[in-house]
Formats: sequence, C-alpha cells, structure tokens
Amino acid sequence: MKWTTPADLKAQVRKLWDRGLLLASLAGGEALFPRRLTLKSPDSRGLSERFPEVREWIAQLCSAAGFYRIEWRSVNHRVLGANEIPAAIWIDTLEEALGLIGKRRAADQFATLVELTRKKQPELVPWLAKRPLRALELSEDWPRLLEIVTWVLKHPRPAIYLRQIDLPGVHTKFIEGHRGVLAELLDLVLPGEAIDATHTGIGGFCRRYGFLDKPLRVRFRVLDRNIRLPAVESDQDITLTQASFASLDLPASKVFITENEINFLAFPDVPDAMVIFGAGYGFDNLAAAPWLHQRGIYYWGDIDTHGFAILNQLRGFFPHAVSFLMDLHTLLAHRSLWGVEKQPETGTLARLNSEESALYDQLRRNHWGDRVRLEQERIGFGFLHDVLRGL
Repeated sequence: MKWTTPADLKAQVRKLWDRGLLLASLAGGEALFPRRLTLKSPDSRGLSERFPEVREWIAQLCSAAGFYRIEWRSVNHRVLGANEIPAAIWIDTLEEALGLIGKRRAADQFATLVELTRKKQPELVPWLAKRPLRALELSEDWPRLLEIVTWVLKHPRPAIYLRQIDLPGVHTKFIEGHRGVLAELLDLVLPGEAIDATHTGIGGFCRRYGFLDKPLRVRFRVLDRNIRLPAVESDQDITLTQASFASLDLPASKVFITENEINFLAFPDVPDAMVIFGAGYGFDNLAAAPWLHQRGIYYWGDIDTHGFAILNQLRGFFPHAVSFLMDLHTLLAHRSLWGVEKQPETGTLARLNSEESALYDQLRRNHWGDRVRLEQERIGFGFLHDVLRGL
C-alpha cells in the first residue's frame, strides 16, 4: 500500500481550494479547521519488513510539518521495540492550509474583496461565498461591478441605453462583457418589481433590468411583383424594426424563412409569397407579428442536426411551420455535395413530425456516415423550382 506523502497532503488541501471552500470560509462559509487529513500509514508488517523506508517516510512528513500538526502513536514491536509513528495529520488553521498550497496572497486578495463588498453591498457577500474563485478572477473589475450595481439600485428600470450610464471607468463594452455576472448580482439586490423575469440570459439583460435595447430587426423580400409596399421602388429587399414589421400584415399567404443570405437574395418569384432572412437560433424578432400565425410558414434550413434543432425552436413560436427542402429525398439527391457537421446536436426535439424526427435520428446516429450534413446553399436552383411548383 502507498503511504501518504507530503505531496498527498498538499493535494488534499488543494482540492479544498479548487472547490472554493477555503475562500468561502472568509466570506462566512463553512468553518473547516481544525481538520484531519487522510493518512495512510505502515501497518505492523510494513514496520518490520520495511523499517528503513518507514524512517524515511516519517522524515519526509516531519520536513513539512510547519504547515500541519502530526499526532503520534507508540507502537511496540517484538523485534524493533517501541517506536513513534504518525497516527494522524491535522491542519489547525486556515493560514496553515493556505501556506501549505502557497495561496496566502490570493486569499488576502479575496479577503479585500469581501471587506469592500461588506462596505458597499453587503447583500452580495453570500455570492462571494458561493462563487469565490469566480470572484477572485474578477478582482480587478470588482470595484466597478459594485459601482454598477449601486447605480442600478438607485435608478431601477432606468429606460436608457447602457451607453448612458455615467460612471468613472465604466463603459458600454465593460458592462456588456460582464452581463452574466451582473445579472447574478442584480438578481440578489434588486426588488422583484425592478426585474422582468420573462427575459433571461445575456441577450435578455437590457429588457430584464429596464434598459433600452437595440431594436430587433426583420429583413425580408416580397416575392410577388403584384404586392408592393408604399414608398418602396423596385428593390424589395427591406429591413424593418420588429415593431414596424409586426404592424405590416402583408397580403402574402406564404412565408419562406431561409438561413442563407444568398438563398434569400436569389429566392425566385413566387405568387402570393415573401421570404425572410433567418437568424439561426432565435425568432424573437418574428414572434411579435401576430399576422404570421395566419400565414403558411415554410422553413428552409440545412439538413443537419442543428437545422432540425432550429426548426424545432421555430415551432415553439409558430407550431404550424412546415419544413422545406429538409427531407430524405432532398438529402439523397445531393449525396455528392454532403459535408461534415462539426458539433452535432444530440438532444430530443419534441416538435418535429414523424418524418423529420426519423431523419434527425438517422443523422445524429451517423446512419449514412460520420456527421453528414447538406448545407442549403448546395441545393441546385432547378431542384428548388421543382419543389416550389409542387407547393
């Protein structure tokens, strides 16, 4: 059996550091000391058969004993007589633990963050105890983060752009780069009425806390020459804000959505139809247009696992959406143009129909080869025209 070495003891304490427990104790977390470390020591047989090695092992433990306390026990051996060997290893204080792993300076830095937070925003001390290593990574930026939290507390739901927050050393890119941690902090200190819980994640930061956000936009083309928008000449490639698009109520019964810009620009004329340039994952810009629920929606994405995942997400907003050129016939007809999907989706997609679900399963299980995909831009326009005529 391998006996515990000073390196093993150090590794045990390092695990406490890596779990954040040592730093958390400085912010009101669990008290850890005195703490008994795991010790594997020689048994009676090892003591008699490997006595020189036992002496060397004891010497090694003693050499680092400035950072821990050795508890001894007497062993009477019929051949070797009475001997003292380590029975337990104790670390009595946090200072000793930090010294053993060389983390005293980092701990002092964290203690400074805790002291500052107790003065500025004491409600955030529990966050430091919960995420101490993340806080240590943010130590240089922490004072500015506290200033932002203080400002938002004084100006709940301010209805201004982030750019308009006027604090020394704070700029838009700083706030945008720290939206994730700021969201965690603001959720802890703001009253419930100052938080719009319907908006989550980094993309929903502004709306969650009442800042103005860049308006979502919708880019589309009208495919029927008989449908003209007022004040728009021959070029029907139009981009509108989400609100303006929602108020249009265009007289087109068919709406195509494609993820490829060239496909969007070259999409052929289709009577009573329009095409929207998609945005991959995320359809918030379309969800506010109630008139789309009364239109036939045809989604054209890549034939790969992510293409079906995006279709699945779209159906969360528009359950009646139909997949377009995303079927087995299209895939097999373009075998020579297949590519490789870098990081396939593997989750369950509950909104696919039976045919789509079967194709998705075949793709994610590599039925035709390793991570097969057919990008939408590889499909010939003759093939596209044929399918459009069949709608």
